[in-house]
Amino acid sequence: MTRRWQAAKPVRLNSKIMRFPNTLAPLAAVILFVSGCTGGSSNSADNAAKPAAPAAATGDGTFKVALLTPGPVSDAGWSALAYSGLQAIHDEMGAETNNQVASGTQIKDALRSYAQQGYNLVFGHGYEYNDPSIDVAKDFPKTVFVTSSGGKTAPNVGAFRFYLEQGFYLAGMMASEMSKTGKVAMIGGDNVPSIVSTFKAFEAGAKDANPNVKVIQTFTGDGQDVAKAKNATLAAIGEGADFVIHQANAAAEGVFQACKEKGVYAFGANADQNSDPSGVVIASAVIVAKPAFLDVAKDVKAGTFKGGVILKGMETGAIDFVTNPALADKVPAKVKADVEKKMADIKSGAFTVPKDEF
Repeated sequence: MTRRWQAAKPVRLNSKIMRFPNTLAPLAAVILFVSGCTGGSSNSADNAAKPAAPAAATGDGTFKVALLTPGPVSDAGWSALAYSGLQAIHDEMGAETNNQVASGTQIKDALRSYAQQGYNLVFGHGYEYNDPSIDVAKDFPKTVFVTSSGGKTAPNVGAFRFYLEQGFYLAGMMASEMSKTGKVAMIGGDNVPSIVSTFKAFEAGAKDANPNVKVIQTFTGDGQDVAKAKNATLAAIGEGADFVIHQANAAAEGVFQACKEKGVYAFGANADQNSDPSGVVIASAVIVAKPAFLDVAKDVKAGTFKGGVILKGMETGAIDFVTNPALADKVPAKVKADVEKKMADIKSGAFTVPKDEF
Protein backbone atom coordinates (compact mmCIF):
# COMPACT_ATOMS: atom_id res chain seq x y z
CA MET A 1 0.00 0.00 0.00
CA THR A 2 1.42 3.43 -0.91
CA ARG A 3 2.01 5.68 2.04
CA ARG A 4 0.84 9.22 1.57
CA TRP A 5 2.75 12.24 2.76
CA GLN A 6 0.95 14.14 5.44
CA ALA A 7 0.96 17.91 5.20
CA ALA A 8 1.96 18.24 8.80
CA LYS A 9 4.76 20.26 10.32
CA PRO A 10 8.09 18.47 9.78
CA VAL A 11 9.53 16.67 12.79
CA ARG A 12 13.09 17.08 14.00
CA LEU A 13 15.20 13.99 13.54
CA ASN A 14 18.13 15.27 15.64
CA SER A 15 20.28 15.47 12.51
CA LYS A 16 20.41 11.71 12.24
CA ILE A 17 19.44 9.54 9.32
CA MET A 18 17.61 6.29 9.81
CA ARG A 19 19.68 3.49 8.35
CA PHE A 20 18.37 0.61 6.38
CA PRO A 21 20.19 -2.50 5.21
CA ASN A 22 21.49 -2.33 1.65
CA THR A 23 19.54 -5.36 0.55
CA LEU A 24 16.37 -6.10 -1.37
CA ALA A 25 14.28 -7.68 1.37
CA PRO A 26 10.59 -6.68 1.15
CA LEU A 27 11.48 -3.17 0.14
CA ALA A 28 14.18 -2.87 2.75
CA ALA A 29 16.92 -1.01 1.02
CA VAL A 30 17.99 2.52 1.01
CA ILE A 31 18.84 5.25 -1.34
CA LEU A 32 18.08 8.70 -2.28
CA PHE A 33 15.27 9.15 -4.71
CA VAL A 34 11.73 7.65 -4.47
CA SER A 35 8.56 7.26 -2.51
CA GLY A 36 8.92 6.17 0.98
CA CYS A 37 8.21 7.60 4.24
CA THR A 38 10.70 8.98 6.55
CA GLY A 39 8.82 11.98 7.50
CA GLY A 40 9.12 15.73 7.63
CA SER A 41 11.77 18.25 8.33
CA SER A 42 14.00 19.08 11.20
CA ASN A 43 13.71 22.55 12.62
CA SER A 44 12.38 24.38 15.62
CA ALA A 45 9.50 26.81 15.27
CA ASP A 46 11.97 29.72 15.28
CA ASN A 47 14.04 28.25 12.49
CA ALA A 48 10.97 27.28 10.49
CA ALA A 49 10.02 30.95 10.28
CA LYS A 50 13.40 32.06 8.94
CA PRO A 51 14.04 32.48 5.22
CA ALA A 52 16.60 30.32 3.46
CA ALA A 53 20.19 31.46 3.77
CA PRO A 54 23.53 30.64 2.19
CA ALA A 55 25.36 27.57 3.43
CA ALA A 56 27.71 29.64 5.55
CA ALA A 57 24.96 31.67 7.19
CA THR A 58 22.10 29.37 8.14
CA GLY A 59 21.19 30.07 11.73
CA ASP A 60 23.90 28.31 13.70
CA GLY A 61 25.93 27.67 10.54
CA THR A 62 24.73 24.10 10.06
CA PHE A 63 24.69 22.89 6.47
CA LYS A 64 21.20 21.50 5.81
CA VAL A 65 20.19 19.13 3.02
CA ALA A 66 16.79 17.60 2.27
CA LEU A 67 15.56 14.91 -0.10
CA LEU A 68 12.15 14.39 -1.67
CA THR A 69 11.33 11.03 -3.23
CA PRO A 70 8.25 9.74 -5.05
CA GLY A 71 8.11 6.63 -2.90
CA PRO A 72 9.60 5.01 0.20
CA VAL A 73 13.37 4.93 0.53
CA SER A 74 12.97 1.31 1.53
CA ASP A 75 12.21 0.32 -2.07
CA ALA A 76 15.67 -1.17 -2.65
CA GLY A 77 15.71 0.72 -5.91
CA TRP A 78 15.26 4.26 -7.18
CA SER A 79 14.42 6.00 -3.91
CA ALA A 80 16.84 3.92 -1.91
CA LEU A 81 19.77 4.89 -4.10
CA ALA A 82 19.02 8.58 -3.56
CA TYR A 83 18.78 8.01 0.15
CA SER A 84 22.23 6.45 0.14
CA GLY A 85 23.47 9.71 -1.36
CA LEU A 86 21.79 11.66 1.41
CA GLN A 87 23.41 9.38 3.98
CA ALA A 88 26.82 10.07 2.46
CA ILE A 89 26.24 13.82 2.75
CA HIS A 90 25.28 13.38 6.39
CA ASP A 91 28.17 11.07 7.27
CA GLU A 92 30.97 12.65 5.26
CA MET A 93 30.02 16.31 5.49
CA GLY A 94 28.34 16.42 8.88
CA ALA A 95 25.22 17.91 7.34
CA GLU A 96 21.82 18.06 8.97
CA THR A 97 19.64 15.97 6.69
CA ASN A 98 15.99 15.10 6.26
CA ASN A 99 13.79 13.36 3.73
CA GLN A 100 10.16 12.71 2.95
CA VAL A 101 7.89 11.32 0.28
CA ALA A 102 6.15 13.91 -1.86
CA SER A 103 4.30 13.43 -5.12
CA GLY A 104 1.81 15.32 -7.27
CA THR A 105 0.40 18.42 -5.64
CA GLN A 106 2.47 17.80 -2.50
CA ILE A 107 5.75 18.57 -4.23
CA LYS A 108 5.63 22.38 -4.28
CA ASP A 109 4.54 22.58 -0.66
CA ALA A 110 7.34 20.24 0.42
CA LEU A 111 9.98 22.18 -1.54
CA ARG A 112 8.73 25.48 -0.16
CA SER A 113 8.62 24.15 3.40
CA TYR A 114 12.25 23.07 3.36
CA ALA A 115 13.33 26.38 1.82
CA GLN A 116 11.42 28.35 4.45
CA GLN A 117 13.23 26.37 7.14
CA GLY A 118 16.59 27.45 5.80
CA TYR A 119 17.69 24.30 4.01
CA ASN A 120 20.68 25.05 1.80
CA LEU A 121 20.07 22.23 -0.66
CA VAL A 122 16.93 20.32 -1.59
CA PHE A 123 17.08 17.28 -3.85
CA GLY A 124 13.99 16.17 -5.79
CA HIS A 125 14.57 12.62 -6.92
CA GLY A 126 12.89 12.33 -10.28
CA TYR A 127 11.83 14.12 -13.43
CA GLU A 128 8.57 15.24 -11.83
CA TYR A 129 10.42 17.56 -9.42
CA ASN A 130 12.04 19.70 -12.12
CA ASP A 131 9.16 22.04 -13.02
CA PRO A 132 8.07 22.58 -9.38
CA SER A 133 11.67 23.36 -8.40
CA ILE A 134 11.89 26.04 -11.08
CA ASP A 135 8.69 27.64 -9.78
CA VAL A 136 9.61 27.55 -6.09
CA ALA A 137 13.25 28.56 -6.61
CA LYS A 138 12.22 32.04 -7.76
CA ASP A 139 11.08 32.85 -4.23
CA PHE A 140 14.12 31.34 -2.48
CA PRO A 141 17.29 32.42 -4.29
CA LYS A 142 19.50 31.31 -1.37
CA THR A 143 18.31 27.69 -1.50
CA VAL A 144 19.65 25.38 -4.21
CA PHE A 145 17.25 22.88 -5.76
CA VAL A 146 18.62 19.87 -7.67
CA THR A 147 16.56 17.23 -9.45
CA SER A 148 17.54 13.89 -10.88
CA SER A 149 16.37 14.23 -14.47
CA GLY A 150 14.80 17.24 -16.09
CA GLY A 151 16.18 19.86 -18.44
CA LYS A 152 15.09 23.16 -16.87
CA THR A 153 17.66 25.07 -14.86
CA ALA A 154 18.18 28.44 -13.16
CA PRO A 155 21.00 30.04 -11.14
CA ASN A 156 19.84 28.07 -8.08
CA VAL A 157 18.31 25.07 -9.90
CA GLY A 158 20.26 22.23 -11.43
CA ALA A 159 19.82 18.62 -12.47
CA PHE A 160 22.01 15.63 -12.87
CA ARG A 161 20.97 13.04 -15.33
CA PHE A 162 22.14 9.52 -14.74
CA TYR A 163 22.87 7.88 -18.09
CA LEU A 164 21.01 4.74 -17.03
CA GLU A 165 20.23 4.07 -20.67
CA GLN A 166 23.74 2.59 -20.89
CA GLY A 167 22.91 -0.13 -18.38
CA PHE A 168 19.51 -0.77 -19.94
CA TYR A 169 21.08 -1.17 -23.38
CA LEU A 170 23.36 -3.92 -22.04
CA ALA A 171 20.40 -5.59 -20.32
CA GLY A 172 18.56 -5.57 -23.64
CA MET A 173 21.52 -7.25 -25.33
CA MET A 174 21.73 -9.97 -22.70
CA ALA A 175 17.98 -10.57 -22.69
CA SER A 176 17.76 -10.81 -26.46
CA GLU A 177 20.74 -13.12 -26.84
CA MET A 178 19.58 -15.45 -24.07
CA SER A 179 15.83 -15.47 -24.79
CA LYS A 180 14.47 -18.81 -25.92
CA THR A 181 11.10 -17.39 -26.97
CA GLY A 182 12.37 -14.34 -28.84
CA LYS A 183 10.20 -12.15 -26.59
CA VAL A 184 11.29 -9.86 -23.73
CA ALA A 185 9.36 -7.34 -21.66
CA MET A 186 9.63 -3.94 -20.00
CA ILE A 187 7.34 -3.10 -17.07
CA GLY A 188 7.11 0.52 -16.01
CA GLY A 189 5.24 2.38 -13.33
CA ASP A 190 4.82 6.04 -14.25
CA ASN A 191 5.04 6.93 -17.93
CA VAL A 192 7.54 9.79 -17.75
CA PRO A 193 10.29 10.83 -20.22
CA SER A 194 13.18 9.55 -18.11
CA ILE A 195 11.70 6.05 -17.89
CA VAL A 196 10.61 6.01 -21.54
CA SER A 197 14.18 6.81 -22.56
CA THR A 198 15.62 3.85 -20.63
CA PHE A 199 13.06 1.55 -22.20
CA LYS A 200 14.02 2.76 -25.66
CA ALA A 201 17.64 1.95 -24.84
CA PHE A 202 16.70 -1.53 -23.64
CA GLU A 203 14.80 -2.15 -26.87
CA ALA A 204 17.71 -0.81 -28.93
CA GLY A 205 20.10 -3.21 -27.21
CA ALA A 206 17.70 -6.10 -27.69
CA LYS A 207 17.18 -5.42 -31.38
CA ASP A 208 20.86 -4.81 -32.06
CA ALA A 209 21.49 -8.31 -30.71
CA ASN A 210 18.50 -9.84 -32.51
CA PRO A 211 16.53 -7.70 -34.99
CA ASN A 212 13.61 -10.14 -34.80
CA VAL A 213 13.11 -10.02 -31.03
CA LYS A 214 9.70 -8.81 -29.84
CA VAL A 215 9.80 -6.26 -27.02
CA ILE A 216 6.64 -5.93 -24.91
CA GLN A 217 6.16 -2.63 -23.08
CA THR A 218 3.64 -1.95 -20.30
CA PHE A 219 3.10 0.98 -17.95
CA THR A 220 0.94 0.46 -14.87
CA GLY A 221 0.72 4.17 -14.04
CA ASP A 222 1.86 3.59 -10.45
CA GLY A 223 5.41 2.84 -9.39
CA GLN A 224 4.29 1.89 -5.89
CA ASP A 225 1.51 -0.59 -6.66
CA VAL A 226 2.99 -4.08 -6.31
CA ALA A 227 -0.19 -5.86 -7.44
CA LYS A 228 -0.43 -3.87 -10.67
CA ALA A 229 3.22 -4.55 -11.47
CA LYS A 230 2.78 -8.25 -10.80
CA ASN A 231 -0.31 -8.51 -12.99
CA ALA A 232 1.37 -6.61 -15.82
CA THR A 233 4.38 -8.91 -15.61
CA LEU A 234 2.24 -12.03 -15.60
CA ALA A 235 0.45 -10.73 -18.70
CA ALA A 236 3.77 -10.13 -20.49
CA ILE A 237 4.99 -13.58 -19.54
CA GLY A 238 1.70 -14.94 -20.82
CA GLU A 239 2.56 -13.38 -24.19
CA GLY A 240 5.84 -15.29 -24.18
CA ALA A 241 8.35 -12.98 -22.50
CA ASP A 242 11.10 -14.92 -20.72
CA PHE A 243 13.21 -11.91 -19.63
CA VAL A 244 11.73 -8.86 -17.90
CA ILE A 245 13.22 -5.52 -16.94
CA HIS A 246 11.42 -2.95 -14.83
CA GLN A 247 11.24 0.71 -13.96
CA ALA A 248 8.68 0.19 -11.23
CA ASN A 249 10.31 1.61 -8.10
CA ALA A 250 8.78 -0.02 -5.00
CA ALA A 251 6.44 -2.03 -7.23
CA ALA A 252 9.45 -3.96 -8.57
CA GLU A 253 8.60 -6.52 -5.90
CA GLY A 254 5.57 -7.49 -7.96
CA VAL A 255 7.72 -7.94 -11.07
CA PHE A 256 10.09 -10.26 -9.23
CA GLN A 257 7.22 -12.21 -7.67
CA ALA A 258 5.68 -12.86 -11.08
CA CYS A 259 9.00 -13.90 -12.59
CA LYS A 260 9.62 -16.32 -9.76
CA GLU A 261 6.16 -17.87 -10.11
CA LYS A 262 6.63 -18.41 -13.83
CA GLY A 263 10.30 -19.34 -13.84
CA VAL A 264 11.66 -16.50 -15.96
CA TYR A 265 14.57 -14.11 -15.41
CA ALA A 266 14.35 -10.47 -14.40
CA PHE A 267 16.76 -7.54 -14.42
CA GLY A 268 17.29 -5.20 -11.51
CA ALA A 269 17.17 -1.47 -12.17
CA ASN A 270 18.59 1.66 -10.53
CA ALA A 271 20.05 -0.23 -7.55
CA ASP A 272 21.97 -3.50 -7.53
CA GLN A 273 19.03 -5.84 -7.00
CA ASN A 274 20.92 -9.06 -7.71
CA SER A 275 20.46 -10.25 -4.14
CA ASP A 276 16.66 -10.04 -4.24
CA PRO A 277 15.18 -13.01 -2.32
CA SER A 278 13.20 -14.10 -5.39
CA GLY A 279 16.44 -15.41 -6.91
CA VAL A 280 15.37 -14.41 -10.43
CA VAL A 281 17.48 -11.28 -10.98
CA ILE A 282 20.18 -12.26 -13.44
CA ALA A 283 21.81 -8.80 -13.66
CA SER A 284 21.20 -5.19 -12.67
CA ALA A 285 21.54 -1.84 -14.42
CA VAL A 286 22.89 0.22 -11.55
CA ILE A 287 23.15 3.89 -10.63
CA VAL A 288 26.07 4.70 -8.31
CA ALA A 289 24.59 7.84 -6.77
CA LYS A 290 26.76 8.73 -3.78
CA PRO A 291 29.56 10.54 -5.67
CA ALA A 292 27.07 12.66 -7.62
CA PHE A 293 25.17 13.72 -4.51
CA LEU A 294 28.35 14.49 -2.63
CA ASP A 295 29.78 16.56 -5.49
CA VAL A 296 26.68 18.73 -5.64
CA ALA A 297 26.53 19.17 -1.88
CA LYS A 298 30.19 20.18 -1.73
CA ASP A 299 29.67 22.76 -4.47
CA VAL A 300 26.66 24.22 -2.68
CA LYS A 301 28.46 24.39 0.65
CA ALA A 302 31.48 26.04 -0.96
CA GLY A 303 29.28 28.55 -2.77
CA THR A 304 30.50 27.39 -6.19
CA PHE A 305 27.29 25.76 -7.42
CA LYS A 306 26.09 26.79 -10.87
CA GLY A 307 22.73 25.76 -12.28
CA GLY A 308 22.92 23.35 -15.18
CA VAL A 309 22.44 19.75 -16.27
CA ILE A 310 25.23 17.26 -15.65
CA LEU A 311 25.27 13.87 -17.40
CA LYS A 312 26.70 11.04 -15.29
CA GLY A 313 27.57 7.79 -17.07
CA MET A 314 29.74 4.69 -17.11
CA GLU A 315 32.85 6.64 -17.99
CA THR A 316 32.68 8.39 -14.60
CA GLY A 317 31.62 5.32 -12.63
CA ALA A 318 28.07 6.59 -12.08
CA ILE A 319 26.48 3.74 -14.08
CA ASP A 320 27.27 0.04 -14.02
CA PHE A 321 25.88 -3.23 -15.31
CA VAL A 322 26.44 -6.07 -12.86
CA THR A 323 25.77 -9.75 -13.50
CA ASN A 324 24.46 -11.68 -10.50
CA PRO A 325 27.37 -13.87 -9.28
CA ALA A 326 24.90 -16.52 -8.13
CA LEU A 327 23.53 -16.86 -11.67
CA ALA A 328 26.69 -16.15 -13.64
CA ASP A 329 26.92 -19.77 -14.76
CA LYS A 330 23.56 -19.36 -16.51
CA VAL A 331 24.99 -16.72 -18.85
CA PRO A 332 26.68 -18.24 -21.93
CA ALA A 333 30.32 -17.31 -22.47
CA LYS A 334 29.53 -15.59 -25.77
CA VAL A 335 26.88 -13.41 -24.15
CA LYS A 336 29.29 -12.43 -21.39
CA ALA A 337 31.93 -11.54 -23.96
CA ASP A 338 29.50 -9.52 -26.07
CA VAL A 339 28.28 -7.54 -23.07
CA GLU A 340 31.80 -6.90 -21.77
CA LYS A 341 32.96 -5.73 -25.21
CA LYS A 342 30.03 -3.34 -25.57
CA MET A 343 30.54 -2.02 -22.04
CA ALA A 344 34.18 -1.29 -22.83
CA ASP A 345 33.12 0.53 -26.01
CA ILE A 346 30.63 2.61 -24.03
CA LYS A 347 33.22 3.59 -21.44
CA SER A 348 35.79 4.53 -24.08
CA GLY A 349 33.31 6.54 -26.11
CA ALA A 350 33.58 4.21 -29.11
CA PHE A 351 29.84 3.51 -28.81
CA THR A 352 27.11 5.91 -27.77
CA VAL A 353 23.90 4.51 -26.32
CA PRO A 354 20.79 6.28 -27.65
CA LYS A 355 18.89 8.48 -25.21
CA ASP A 356 16.06 10.98 -25.43
CA GLU A 357 16.63 14.63 -24.63
CA PHE A 358 14.14 16.13 -22.21
